[in-house]
Amino acid sequence: MEMITVQQAEDIILSQTKDFGREYIAYDHALGRVLAENLTADRDLPPFDRPTVDGIAIRYAAYEKGIRSFPIKAIQSAGEPSLPINSETECIEIMTGAALDPSVDTVIRYEDISIDNGMANVSIDIKKRQNIHLKGRDKKEGDILVQANQIISPAIIGIASSVGKTTIAVKKLPKIIIISTGDEMVSPESTPSPYQLRRSNGITIQSVLKKYHLKADILHLNDDYEEIKKEISRCIQEYDVLLMSGGVSMGKFDYLPQVCEELGIEKLFHKIKQRPGKPFWFGKNGAQKLVFAFPGNPVSVFMCLHRYFIPWLEKSLEIQGNSPQFAVLQNDIEVPFSLQYFVQVKLGTNQLGQLTAESVHTNGSGDFSHLADTNAFMELPLDKNIFKKGEVYKIWKYND
Repeated sequence: MEMITVQQAEDIILSQTKDFGREYIAYDHALGRVLAENLTADRDLPPFDRPTVDGIAIRYAAYEKGIRSFPIKAIQSAGEPSLPINSETECIEIMTGAALDPSVDTVIRYEDISIDNGMANVSIDIKKRQNIHLKGRDKKEGDILVQANQIISPAIIGIASSVGKTTIAVKKLPKIIIISTGDEMVSPESTPSPYQLRRSNGITIQSVLKKYHLKADILHLNDDYEEIKKEISRCIQEYDVLLMSGGVSMGKFDYLPQVCEELGIEKLFHKIKQRPGKPFWFGKNGAQKLVFAFPGNPVSVFMCLHRYFIPWLEKSLEIQGNSPQFAVLQNDIEVPFSLQYFVQVKLGTNQLGQLTAESVHTNGSGDFSHLADTNAFMELPLDKNIFKKGEVYKIWKYND
């Protein structure tokens, strides 16, 4: 099977999206999860006519008859039952946000009256119903306040609490395990020998997934065929998605493709015309389980995760509004091979407010030190190998 293009790989992966169902959680734990229901108004908003200023409330008909001095009957604050006037010559002193009684229909600011011996004197021209936020003006009972399929923000939690929605339906998240392989990889806590490396892929992937409130498990396997086979067999039963790094290239100890084949995991593709991340292997087990097996070097893992896995996850969770972004290249780039290159770039903005991208020179896909001071991969098209300053290409953000 020959190498496929980036676009073909994306199409295959996005054809495997899944709905993991929904669950109900307390609204104060819902931040960052994906809303799985519309939030609707449980009553008119505002639920009553209310003043937008502090001052007095009168019946406009009295003002029309020429009355300019109103005895103050009572003072009403927000949250109290509404107070009526008994005759149209009276007024109520009232605070912002209080519930206006139907016997009054116009509010005048303290700044526009004088109060003398319990009488409020009006000296300005006024309009009927001024300074009032009318009942149901914002939303009617049953109106949608927040559409489903968006990430729950602090504002959405505030809206949920304002309509008494203390339990919210959210999208269930897939159960994920991150598996790294390789005898040369030791734990981050230990001191490597001169020919070993500390493991970073597992924790990097886990950290990216935390943004989606996914708590993925981590497992490291040495290059032992039987152990790899036994553990993958167990994980494919227990998890929805296996995210693997290492063991998919052409080396003697790159066992993953063979192990997956023996376990009956169907290969959907292996190898993409791209750099970094060419040896990426993707497959499925039955209708439900997926295996994303990334090459082992950290830049490839990072790129494949953002370019392929995150779009799969967002589509599966039906997150709205994350369309691809584009940026203006700030420097010329020439690439040697006919592969689709993903270059690390620093983003900025120009005077026109357009996103700009400056490429950072790295020493290949093993050089992951630049991932900290860049913010995106720029995807350069396959059909040419010289890219000029001022040209616009797609970007895949990270570190945001």
